[in-house]
Amino acid sequence: MNEKILDSKNVSVSFRINGELQTALHKISVSIKRGEVLALVGESGSGKSTLAMSIMGLHNAEQTEVTGSITLDGHELIGLTERQFDQYRGVRVGMIFQDPLSSLNPLMKIGEQISEAIVVHDKNAPNLKGHVQRLLTDVGIINPKRVAQQYPHELSGGMRQRVMIAIALSNEPDLIIADEPTTALDATIQAQILDLIKEIQLKKNAGILLITHDLGVVAETADTVAVMYAGQIVEQADVEELFANPKHPYTRSLLRADPSNVSPGEELYAISGTVPALKDMDHSKDLFLQRIPWLSDDVVNATIDEELEVVGDNHFVRGNAWKTFEFLDVTEKGHAK
Repeated sequence: MNEKILDSKNVSVSFRINGELQTALHKISVSIKRGEVLALVGESGSGKSTLAMSIMGLHNAEQTEVTGSITLDGHELIGLTERQFDQYRGVRVGMIFQDPLSSLNPLMKIGEQISEAIVVHDKNAPNLKGHVQRLLTDVGIINPKRVAQQYPHELSGGMRQRVMIAIALSNEPDLIIADEPTTALDATIQAQILDLIKEIQLKKNAGILLITHDLGVVAETADTVAVMYAGQIVEQADVEELFANPKHPYTRSLLRADPSNVSPGEELYAISGTVPALKDMDHSKDLFLQRIPWLSDDVVNATIDEELEVVGDNHFVRGNAWKTFEFLDVTEKGHAK
């Protein structure tokens, strides 16, 4: 079955800062099918986690304005009350947070925390201890009975992340959001966690939203990739197509800055500048052009078409910059002459 489990259309999120609304996400449209892994990539500050929090309904409603549409299996999520969100959060949607040590309760044993995630939605859940141990076994923990009696600080980083995955899976959700699930893990443990996520995808037929800045993780895990910059999707394609034929200058710069693409002795490329602050985001422009120092002000400040343009089979790019720089190295002025 390939029906969409998540479908977001023109989602915009604004935060109230010093009494004024500042737009963090602007007209985001992405969808995830059952059994599909969609990777959301971009630097810190691009808006990846903001989208995840909007899907989960975790923003402060008094300080946040969310517009557009987010449907989960056809049910609209935007505008739900906290009580209504509880019917989806942790049941239909599970989330793996990026820092398990701060996400887990240091005063509760692991088994109690997993049990709590189940009981809050089903007070009459049968054989709770057995269920907890099966979940721990499913995420690759060798001695689930012992681990269930331990506290978070007694576990390694990889073990804690497996516990977070067990909690996310505890109610067999249709959609799993993995927010930087391999941050601060060494390469061996990272590979194990990625293998576990792929195994979950196959076993549960769940849709997965994988948030990451690591292109190696994307290449190994994702089916589809959406590249975010300054609160917008600038390019989206199947994973093989994106790596083989990147169009937007930001995507191409990210790929060039990937350490895995650097030969021994070669200098690592770094993208100049930073993601603009919320107050400086003018979404009628291609904001990444501000970080290409040799461009003229006329080019940088030009108004662009905000719609994603179809450039290939399931390949979409925002704006016109990719046409101008398609055959140029946007990172080096000399190549633009």
